[in-house]
Amino acid sequence: MHLLKFNVENLNLFYGELHALKNVNMQVHENSVMALIGPSGCGKSTFLRTLNRMNDLIDNVKITGKVFLDNEDIYAPNVDVIELRKRVGMVFQKPNPFPMSVYENVVYGPKIHGIRSKSKLDEIAEKSLISAALWDEVKDRLKESALELSGGQQQRLCIARTLAVNPEVILMDEPTSALDPISTAKIEELIETLKERYTIIIVTHNMQQAGRISDFTSFFLNGEVIESGPTEKLFYNPEDKRTNDYITGRFG
Repeated sequence: MHLLKFNVENLNLFYGELHALKNVNMQVHENSVMALIGPSGCGKSTFLRTLNRMNDLIDNVKITGKVFLDNEDIYAPNVDVIELRKRVGMVFQKPNPFPMSVYENVVYGPKIHGIRSKSKLDEIAEKSLISAALWDEVKDRLKESALELSGGQQQRLCIARTLAVNPEVILMDEPTSALDPISTAKIEELIETLKERYTIIIVTHNMQQAGRISDFTSFFLNGEVIESGPTEKLFYNPEDKRTNDYITGRFG
């Protein structure tokens, strides 16, 4: 069995009075893909953002419980949040390339973290774009604006940008919901290869996608994890009637 990458214990999150996450317990294994499924507004994206403390940026949020990354509680007072977000990268629902060249998008993070050598940056750019299955399509367009790429290419560029700072975990918040089926298939293939080197946690509304790409699935409902386990078991032999009802399309 893979080692544990994340261990979440009794996590609660409040937006003001709203109790958005309720006693969430979850284990995420290294080099695996964990899919988070459930109806809209049930806490999946909120949970995802607790794993790299993106919710810290929202006013009036209160969090209790523990989130361990490699046995360290990321909510401990001495945690360097910038370092944490380097280790736990994030890819959003809509591609959000910076309004600069393809090359500058990829090397943006490494530059912030102090890498200045042109040859090193060139190497990181090439390696990250190869890893994001984009190099062949953009190697002659590195100086062009990233905004000229297609939606699917922009999303793979955002993945390359995440990979450039050498994370351990990649969080993906519905990374294909704005894309066409061909681009979606490319990103799904990419996830399959990336999990050899990274731990991936993905929020998806698409059950078929969860079934295709994930090793483990957690089903969220109203801020609670109803059931979590190997994807095959959850899809074909769920323990909770609500999981079964959601997966078979009776609600959601």
